[in-house]
Amino acid sequence: MAAVIRGRTAAMTTAEQPTVPLAGDARIPLLGFGTWQATGQAGYEAVLAALDAGYRLIDTATMYGNEKEVGRAIKESGLRREDVFITTKLPPERAGRERETIEASLRALDTDHVDLWLIHWPPSSPGDSIPIWREFLAARDEGLTRTVGVSNYSIGQIDELIQSTEETPAVNQIRWSPSLYDRQTHAAHRDRGVVLEGYSPFKTSDLTHPVLVRIAEAHDVSPAQVVLRWHIDHEIVVIPKSVTPDRIRANIDVFHFSLTAEEMRDIDALGLTSA
Repeated sequence: MAAVIRGRTAAMTTAEQPTVPLAGDARIPLLGFGTWQATGQAGYEAVLAALDAGYRLIDTATMYGNEKEVGRAIKESGLRREDVFITTKLPPERAGRERETIEASLRALDTDHVDLWLIHWPPSSPGDSIPIWREFLAARDEGLTRTVGVSNYSIGQIDELIQSTEETPAVNQIRWSPSLYDRQTHAAHRDRGVVLEGYSPFKTSDLTHPVLVRIAEAHDVSPAQVVLRWHIDHEIVVIPKSVTPDRIRANIDVFHFSLTAEEMRDIDALGLTSA
């Protein structure tokens, strides 16, 4: 259990971060920091604040235009490179320029490798997905990234990659929240050995829903913290984003409580009743 100091969680060491294993020897923290729309000086300060608060997974992308700020914050945080898990993503329109793109990302991030490289969206031409995936596997084998995965892919699209290459994406990053919960989708990822990673956990949540409010009151936390804890207790990676220091700290202050089996079922049911 994390120590709580003045209403916030003390920064956790890497060893204390709850993680799940990926292919190879990599482990990804279950709670990370999203950086979409966090650019320029504000983006740099937000990432630095996140690292100071204890986040050890930082999620960026080529299209975010903030890899340089992310890399600078990591470098200036004083943390060892091996203690920070870095994810970036390839825009599908860069098909055929995978090597050029990952090398540019590494220069911007000021590192010799990332921990996870994702295809950001399925390419518009279905036939392009498999060649991109083969280039991703080559980049992994060359040590430019520790592991590779996809984002915004359907189970059918993931199966095409597996059938064509016999290589399973380590991660699929998709929109996810209690209101989007689908037991079959969750199970399909698990059955294939693909870690489900959720983004926009609050954007698609009704934080005033009576179920979330009731459970939050029971644990003396906020509904937003309940949503994050729900992901973690499902072993679904979650990457909330914010540029507000207080909110950044509040979003990681979720390790001093856990949800009961009944509370988990009640929250899962929000996905069944939101359609």
